[in-house]
Amino acid sequence: MEKLIKLVPRGSSSQSMFILAPIFAIFLTLLTGSIIFFLMGYNPSNALKIFFISPISNAYGISELLVKATPLALIAMGLSFCFKNNIYNIGAEGQLTMGAIFGGGVGIYFYDVSSVLILPGMIIAGALGGALWAMIPALLKTKFNTNEILTSLMLAYIALLILDYLVVGPWRDPDGFNFPKTRPFGESGRMPILFQGLRIHFGLIVTLILIAFSWFIYSKTIFGFQLKVSGFSPKAARFAGFNKNFLIFSAFAISGAFAGLAGVGEVSGPIGLIYRDISPNYGFTAIIVCFLGRLHPLGIIFASLVIALTYLGAEDAQLFLQIPAAVGFVFQGLVLFFLLGSDLLVNFKLRLKN
Repeated sequence: MEKLIKLVPRGSSSQSMFILAPIFAIFLTLLTGSIIFFLMGYNPSNALKIFFISPISNAYGISELLVKATPLALIAMGLSFCFKNNIYNIGAEGQLTMGAIFGGGVGIYFYDVSSVLILPGMIIAGALGGALWAMIPALLKTKFNTNEILTSLMLAYIALLILDYLVVGPWRDPDGFNFPKTRPFGESGRMPILFQGLRIHFGLIVTLILIAFSWFIYSKTIFGFQLKVSGFSPKAARFAGFNKNFLIFSAFAISGAFAGLAGVGEVSGPIGLIYRDISPNYGFTAIIVCFLGRLHPLGIIFASLVIALTYLGAEDAQLFLQIPAAVGFVFQGLVLFFLLGSDLLVNFKLRLKN
């Protein structure tokens, strides 16, 4: 008789294994990466050194790691509000884009004005833009019970098309030789640089403050408790009288606002203007960061540094090994694959069935 493998739920999942699963996923990713480099004809140890060690071997490299980790950590922290509530906001890329559009729009309109109010106005507008864009799938879910995965994802591509229209149309720099970009922001619309000669900007401080604030919400407030209960046991939340629609709207609004802040942080920080490719898929990659960090603030900080390193490593691999920069996305995919596989084995046992 043919034997089949089936999954049997474990009586209780190991909390320690749940915490260690991301470490196993990273280890298996490095092992698989070594095999891939070997099959491509490269020395695995040398290739991994170029990919993971060389990018952060000096102060500038570490600063670039923090620059890339900042939006990832901020977006992932916002997404955790949705994921803890068992709501899957997949459209953070669109919310980041709308935050860049709303906040950057303020910077463009007042590009020749010198005022300390410009940057705070951009930050508020960016958070508002991201939150409003995230409220659309929340409204559709609460009123029409639509699938938030599909609506948030489709809205992400709509936001990217709006950005494309603006940079080739009404917002195109009149002195930019017809390149699809806006005019540079004025000094009042730029994030302050924290260290001279490096690109680390004030957005890092904002991100750390918001992560600490999120931890406070989760651990010290009734709202945080309601989010966790609603995600863990919807029936218990309903019997306790929690307002489901309020929690959905709140989670989406916070998630969108954080992504919008990441967007305005990018255009007012390292870039200084708006153009088509303001984000190398930070909104989508932050989903990996969120799950790799186990939805915990400290875990998200660690995971954002790990994933940010894949961006830097891909650039160095392209430069020194002549490997396409897309290898960074391969490593990100491997991390997610092994993380999901580890989670599967944490929660289920493999059994042979006759």
